[in-house]
Amino acid sequence: MGVQTEPSARADPGPEAAPDASTGHEAPGGPTPSLFEAAGGMPFFEALVARFYRGVEADPVLLPLYPQPHDLRAARRRLTLFLAQYWGGPTTYSSERGHPRLRGRHLAFAIGREAREHWLARMAEALDEMAAPPQIRARLDEYFVVAAEAMRNQE
Repeated sequence: MGVQTEPSARADPGPEAAPDASTGHEAPGGPTPSLFEAAGGMPFFEALVARFYRGVEADPVLLPLYPQPHDLRAARRRLTLFLAQYWGGPTTYSSERGHPRLRGRHLAFAIGREAREHWLARMAEALDEMAAPPQIRARLDEYFVVAAEAMRNQE
């Protein structure tokens, strides 16, 4: 179901915390596309986040963590914009909200191991539905494990 690893690093997983998704390394045919481009651009991230939040809506552990559990549109938009920007897409998230400061933005919510595991399980289910190519799936999985652990603020 979900990825069950426990990384030791608990830093803010902002763009500086993971391998650069848009390195621009030269490949034989030109620059390597960002993960954003390789995954399919904004439509991929919109669909991924929509699937993720369908799972959140039915999750008795995650849904109560949201300040507006009956209307997740704003949360859905923020996550979509953040992920798109993080992986090399438009910088709309930062233009609208400033630096991501993910850990700081999540401190108000009681996020323990159980919530982390539920979050990872819902994201894994969403990724399963997306049927992303293996190299994209692996990079997303790796990032989500680190990010979910970094948001944890309780045992």
